Amino acid sequence: MTESIPSPLRDEPDDQRITSSEVVFDGKIWDVRRETFVYNGADTVREFVDHTGAVAIVALDENDRLLLIKQYRHPIRAREWEIPAGLLDISGEDFLAAAKRELAEEADLEADRWNVLTDYATTPGGNNELIRIYLARDVRPTADAFEREDEEADIEVRWVDLDEVVDAVLRRELQNPNLVIASLALAASRSRGWASLGAADAPWPEWSRLHPNAS
Repeated sequence: MTESIPSPLRDEPDDQRITSSEVVFDGKIWDVRRETFVYNGADTVREFVDHTGAVAIVALDENDRLLLIKQYRHPIRAREWEIPAGLLDISGEDFLAAAKRELAEEADLEADRWNVLTDYATTPGGNNELIRIYLARDVRPTADAFEREDEEADIEVRWVDLDEVVDAVLRRELQNPNLVIASLALAASRSRGWASLGAADAPWPEWSRLHPNAS
């Protein structure tokens, strides 16, 4: 282990030389990939979930209430509170357009004001999923309701005060990562006069680096 030299506190891209890459499980939503790369002069093999990436949306009303949705998540056998989110699985669709689509599909809402709240990697030790969280304000209902199916068919919707959400997160009663990260980032940004917010069309270099062939 080497001691870090003081420098700006930020993650650094580090593209090691990949000598082989193959899909070992072709799934319905995402795949499992096995790659061999050269690290410190030796071949290293890693298997990971190969993910399209996703967007998530914090819809905030004029009373500082967040829109939460509750739906069933089979891997954890629970109905958990979340914020609207969805995969970047439509070729050529930009990030903001995907966020607007997901907000309409999952919550029957649209918004006039959009900003990037934060970006994060969900589980960098086991998959390459990246998520961009948007803040949507000046929200209103869409003209038509979206027809939902599967786990989304019985979504429950609730508007909840931001401070109440943060309190529930800190009590460990809400554990969805998008909701946890979004609520804490939102509270921190609000306390700093929203100075940390990014433009709605801000570049996302981390996603673009992992998806160089995306159209």
